[in-house]
Amino acid sequence: MSTADNEENFAQPSEEPGASSAASGFVYSGPSEIAEPFQPVGGYGTRPVHRPGPVVPATTIEFPDPDIDEDHPAFGHASRYREDIASARRIVVKIGSSSLTDDDGRVDPDRIDTIADALEARMARGTDVIVVSSGAVACGMGPLELSQKPTDLATKQAAASVGQVLLAQEWARSFARYGRTIGQVLLTASDAGVRDRARNAQRTVDRLRQLKAVPIVNENDTVATSDMRFGDNDRLAALVSHLAFADALFLLSDVDGLFDRNPAEPGAQFVPEVKSGKDLRGVVAGDGGRLGTGGMAAKVSAARLASRAGVPVLLTSMDNIGAALNEAQVGTCFWPREDRLSAWKFWVLYAAESHGRLHLDKGAVDAVIEGRKSLLSVGITRVEGDFSQGDVVDIVSEEGRLVGRGEVSYDSTMLDGIIGKSTNDLPDIAQRPVVHADYLSTYSNRAELPR
Repeated sequence: MSTADNEENFAQPSEEPGASSAASGFVYSGPSEIAEPFQPVGGYGTRPVHRPGPVVPATTIEFPDPDIDEDHPAFGHASRYREDIASARRIVVKIGSSSLTDDDGRVDPDRIDTIADALEARMARGTDVIVVSSGAVACGMGPLELSQKPTDLATKQAAASVGQVLLAQEWARSFARYGRTIGQVLLTASDAGVRDRARNAQRTVDRLRQLKAVPIVNENDTVATSDMRFGDNDRLAALVSHLAFADALFLLSDVDGLFDRNPAEPGAQFVPEVKSGKDLRGVVAGDGGRLGTGGMAAKVSAARLASRAGVPVLLTSMDNIGAALNEAQVGTCFWPREDRLSAWKFWVLYAAESHGRLHLDKGAVDAVIEGRKSLLSVGITRVEGDFSQGDVVDIVSEEGRLVGRGEVSYDSTMLDGIIGKSTNDLPDIAQRPVVHADYLSTYSNRAELPR
């Protein structure tokens, strides 16, 4: 078939090689002969490979209808913080694995389209949106023909390397329906734990927003090790909401909100508002499902973590994403703590990488927690780890209970020689506090300690 035979379908090439054709809008510099339609290779269709959905331009921008009746206990709630969530100018939206995949563990284009529709409707209000997307490992299971969630690290990382590509491809395709670009941001716990790297991630997310792109954040499961992980993307979303100075956090999964027990059990009561830890007394939360790593316990922990940073949280089902992003009258609302931590103290407690441990006697524990005093050498009974001046270290009680964290003023070698000694008995060079009160942050109660 010659080029002349194809004039109805292709513009003639320009006299100058590579010149653009005004009629076609692209450059044609192919061979003079067009190959006949090819036949697929023998292995085509024998494996469950991902087939991207079509890019069909959207014609309207509106919130999807909620998949919940108005008389459902999770629907129709109001509070001042729900109003703040509904009007928040910068939000983080975490999507669970089960909300992104089908029953076979493959990326579900229809579900991603529903999510993108709701996010675009919220952005049309002038809201900046940051997405924390789970599902890399789950989305890699189908194409790799894995019937169960991997348990060994190498297979998890292999599945994540496949799934991350497919997820990014589908997010890009779905937002392309609105003429919008996405940017992928892969983080490890080490990235959040080192201050300079955390700032770099923060700048990347901020710049993507300024350029009107949607940041899609996920844990970098392909390189994260079992010792240096966020644990689940609910916790990652809470930390991202802090790093991005978000005004609200949405935790979306496969449950309508928080119940005091499994909602399938008779007599389960819905919990609409969590104002403090008192509202969680008697609540029994379970672990993750077939594809996810979190579960309700992880979501409650992440919600309380975000509230400690002063960020209100709405917890509900992805099926209710339209109602959640629109008026926020569905699901469970976690109120932010009034005594929110400063950005530095929050980072030290919940994100920073610890380089050692200082064991304290009871008097020193009382001084740093109740008295908010600087930590002195006389109250330290033992030093663990090899650290340098300026590193962050854990502060623990005699029983090994984690009390807080702080920036240490001595390296481990020098500190080991002065512990248990009164300041007056030390040389001038060693009379400064081991951890100054300004660089020491404590946990207010055991419920908020890292898991």
